[in-house]
Amino acid sequence: MAETGRNEEQTSFLDGMTKVWNDLRKNNQLVDATLISSDGISYPVHRAVLAGYSRFFRALFTNPLHTDDRNRVHLQNVSSEVLSSLLTYIYDKKLDIDNNTVTKLLHASDYLSILEVHQACVTFLKSSISPTNCLSIRQFARDHFLEDLEKDAQMFLLRNFPQVAEKSLEIMSLPVDELVPVLASDYLNVRNEEVVWRLVLRWVDHDKDDRLPHFTSLLKCIRLGLMDVQYFLEHVKNHPYVLGNVVCRPVIIDTLKVLMDVETITQKDGVMQTPECARPRIPHEVMFAIGGWSGGSPTNAVETYDTRADRWIRVEEIDPSGPRAYHGTAVIGFDIYVIGGFDGMENFNSCRCFNAVTKTWKEIAPMHERRCYVSVVVIDETIYAMGGYNGHHRQNTAEKYDYHSNQWTMIAPMHVQRSDASATVLNGKIYITGGFDGRECLSSAEVYDPVTNVWTQLPPMRSRRSGVSCIAYHDSVYVLGGFNGVSRMCSVEKFSPVTNLWTPLPDMYTTRSNFAIEVIDDMVFAIGGFNGIATIHQVECFDDRANEWYEATDMNVFRSALSACVVANLPNINDYIHKNRHMLMEEKRQKLLALNQNNAVAVSTQTNPAVINITQAIEEVNNAVDNQNNMEVEDNPPNPQ
Repeated sequence: MAETGRNEEQTSFLDGMTKVWNDLRKNNQLVDATLISSDGISYPVHRAVLAGYSRFFRALFTNPLHTDDRNRVHLQNVSSEVLSSLLTYIYDKKLDIDNNTVTKLLHASDYLSILEVHQACVTFLKSSISPTNCLSIRQFARDHFLEDLEKDAQMFLLRNFPQVAEKSLEIMSLPVDELVPVLASDYLNVRNEEVVWRLVLRWVDHDKDDRLPHFTSLLKCIRLGLMDVQYFLEHVKNHPYVLGNVVCRPVIIDTLKVLMDVETITQKDGVMQTPECARPRIPHEVMFAIGGWSGGSPTNAVETYDTRADRWIRVEEIDPSGPRAYHGTAVIGFDIYVIGGFDGMENFNSCRCFNAVTKTWKEIAPMHERRCYVSVVVIDETIYAMGGYNGHHRQNTAEKYDYHSNQWTMIAPMHVQRSDASATVLNGKIYITGGFDGRECLSSAEVYDPVTNVWTQLPPMRSRRSGVSCIAYHDSVYVLGGFNGVSRMCSVEKFSPVTNLWTPLPDMYTTRSNFAIEVIDDMVFAIGGFNGIATIHQVECFDDRANEWYEATDMNVFRSALSACVVANLPNINDYIHKNRHMLMEEKRQKLLALNQNNAVAVSTQTNPAVINITQAIEEVNNAVDNQNNMEVEDNPPNPQ
């Protein structure tokens, strides 16, 4: 405590001294030097003060080789506008940085070695990076040897490439030798390769005469083997830039062979390695599935899902405090908070925190109430825990957690007691749906405004749902599955805050309750759960644009009562993704062979439309090559011997 007191006293003393020096400067008292800007404006200063902030001035004022002229310093490269801002910071600790002044201040602070201002300018530029300026900021950073800023701008470019490709004018001026490594990067964040293809076309069209010769080198950067077969055949293979380019044909033929291998994978012999053109890129988000109920008891299993590879990965760093089920999770930065739950004997008010970078677990402050079957969300880095079961009764109470102070605070109670409900956040408000009140499964829903601390009841859902999952997706609240008091459900509905109506959606493939839900890669994922007979490991995802459900790879662990969350931009993302990306096709082949063997199914590809189309496409390209070769022979007859 004494040390803290000294620090506070030192801070107070320094603040007081800053005010004293600033008053002296304003009154032109005790000044012993003058700075003269490039436009001739003079500024009386104190050498001791400037020497404390600037290595440039410290060297100037303390070097005995300098003459008395050092007391009148002409700064030919610093304008009065910039010099005034620098002196205001030195004397008054105030610095106004905007888009018009940041580069001037950065140049001047670099020249004068005012490190605090220089760092403030770099921080401002980092916070200003956007899809429209990330390339110019990256170039600025390179020109000025600002490695951290360059790294941040480059990472922003890769992470937000679809937005950059859509909004940036700068990318149209990027030289080919800078565009190629961007498009070829494993870390280019694109859900599908069509985004890269369209950008290449736009870039070439921007200056067709000069850029068309580079088309093939750019085409090789696209993971063409990951494209939808029909899209590749219609939009890539038959594009004029491809048809009229002999150099492109080997790329097209190789891609067609890969697409054929994918469609006829069970007929291949030997180990199949995944070629570069079909190797998925590295995701920038990873989904964690934590805990749950498996094999008749709770589990502390942790898995991550690699969306690009469609694979689940076991995480070794499980919670050493033990298993829990029927809990909630929330993410703040790289920290995953595990809230409440049940271990088979005790209903928890305890909470745990896992840092995905350091891979360490720690205990945080307990909630005021024990909450099994709890609903958890996070808004603006504040965690909310609502309802649940404390071992005696279902609750309508709710509380919030401030991680800065490590404290829970009670908020307004809900209108209805709810355990086994589900909550999500849409437009800054909390929506909670369904649940069980101790007597019946609920169809009711309500919304909480954290600004007013008021809950408002909503129109009821179309079905009663306990063990339900809900998620915000495309400006609506999606509600999936659950238990209606009679059976587990696969039905889905969504609520629009605009129309205040519930609308039915396509059913899931699998009936399930007490499952996890998340949105990643702009799709809704339903994970695990209980189907009325057993816990399951099946995963499926919904794409609103196609209005369709798709099967995803199963988890490694059968479980219900789990919770899922998404962590973005992890610096150690490679620790949580599928490692052997070059073996993905072989893994798929082995899985299908085992499935076919178990089901005693003989798979025929002769009537597969995709195989037929790819076969025809290969013949067309080969015929085009033969015709081209014949034309070359006719145009260039051999010299007579």
